[in-house]
Amino acid sequence: MTLTLAAAQAIVTGTLAEARARGAKPLAVIVLDAGAHPVAFAREDGASLYRFDIARAKAEGAVGMDADTAVLAERAKGNPTFFQSVTAAVGGRIAFSPGGVVIRDGAGTLIGAVGVSGDTGECDAECARAGIRAAGLLQEQKP
Repeated sequence: MTLTLAAAQAIVTGTLAEARARGAKPLAVIVLDAGAHPVAFAREDGASLYRFDIARAKAEGAVGMDADTAVLAERAKGNPTFFQSVTAAVGGRIAFSPGGVVIRDGAGTLIGAVGVSGDTGECDAECARAGIRAAGLLQEQKP
């Protein structure tokens, strides 16, 4: 299964709907496919300048490491040297903050990730999960 434009747009729409229902701060949302190519993106009115860059770094980190960024942040606490090396190796295109959530197909294969930035990391991640659910796709947090 590949991540279609229609599915990516549904994720963006679902993510932003959840954000508005929660009264979240203005968000940026990006959906990447398994190769880290952008498929869909939106930045709400009022979202600050770097929100796109942060959202993309969250999504790219999730795709590149095959795990949600909340999980990566926990792993980084126990192995900071490795994760500093990863950050350098990928030119800084990774963020260790909740809000990068992997998307899987029915077989559990990674097909992309959502990156969300604008509110707390936890709120960003919850909105991303809501968007994935709204598109009828799966997300998974690896330990």
